[in-house]
Amino acid sequence: MANNLLQGKRGVISGALDENSIAWKVAERCVAQGATIVLTNAPVAMRMGEINNLAEKINAQIIPADATDMADLENLFGKSVEILGGPLDFVLHSIGMSLNVRKKKDYTDLNYEWMQKSFDISAISFHRMMQTLYKMDAMNDWGSILGLTYIAAQRTFPDYSEMAESKALLESFARSFGYHWALKKQVRVNTISQSPTKTTAGSGVKGFGEFYDYADKMSPLGNASADACADYCVAMFSDYTRMVTMQNLYHDGGFSSMGMNPAVLGL
Repeated sequence: MANNLLQGKRGVISGALDENSIAWKVAERCVAQGATIVLTNAPVAMRMGEINNLAEKINAQIIPADATDMADLENLFGKSVEILGGPLDFVLHSIGMSLNVRKKKDYTDLNYEWMQKSFDISAISFHRMMQTLYKMDAMNDWGSILGLTYIAAQRTFPDYSEMAESKALLESFARSFGYHWALKKQVRVNTISQSPTKTTAGSGVKGFGEFYDYADKMSPLGNASADACADYCVAMFSDYTRMVTMQNLYHDGGFSSMGMNPAVLGL
């Protein structure tokens, strides 16, 4: 349902790889709600994905950027402000990758160079984006910055490996930088802790299918879909959530509050 919640707002959406991506759904929803946006992803991800199809569908420009490269980020946000006609109202960080997970390295035998790369791509890039926006004064007053995260930042999910620490760091950056953004321009910074979601990236985690089913049974409302997450992001970008900041917001059908659900045991 489109009711122009984001009418006149400008934003940058990172991480749309294909139509299964949460960022892809967010981009579609934002435009449907009246926003104008710029899409971005790493050059290597753009070659692997279908972002050009999305850009054509929603009439958005694409600016390739490596989120671990400060020059790329300065170019991204500088050009975005120019293309969109003014400072940004919202930014989505939907970036994550672990070489150790991809290479199926056991948590007790991780490659530390790969770990550092994982942290840089998946978490430090969030700080890099916020710092670049901060120094360039590229956000509007009362804007909204979101990062996508997962409950493994608080709970132990063995096969999620070092991505758990990446998400914990991401959430900490939201709290710490959220303070500075609030003082500077009343910009709010939050993370959304989403249910396991059948994206290209998520499905690459060992045992994902089994855990997806487990989480769906454990959650009273079931797993939150990518479409539902996109709707939540729109709400967080809208003026209705102006006083929500420095929060980790669970969007998981109630999973985070459950101890045991009889449905898991088949009762």
